[in-house]
Amino acid sequence: MAFAVGYGIAFIGALVAYQLSRGKSKKRKLIVWGIALMVAISPFLSFSVGLTYAFIVRDGWAALIMWYLFPIGFIIGLIMLLVGIFKKKEIEKVM
Repeated sequence: MAFAVGYGIAFIGALVAYQLSRGKSKKRKLIVWGIALMVAISPFLSFSVGLTYAFIVRDGWAALIMWYLFPIGFIIGLIMLLVGIFKKKEIEKVM
């Protein structure tokens, strides 16, 4: 089934983002997760959710829910990326 491929790619994208952000600063984590959400997770997850929902309700037009889910996920990823880019460097305090 096509939606299984979409779920798989979204899962692999989340796994790669986790591996790339593990042990990094909060700024780097926001940048990595923002890019991963925009490129790897949001389009494939919205596609899969749309096809799954259309299959459940037995109506092909119901798959158009992906047109609402993708921009929401993309904008969240864009906000995370911009926050990561424009965030100030953290200064460690030594006591």
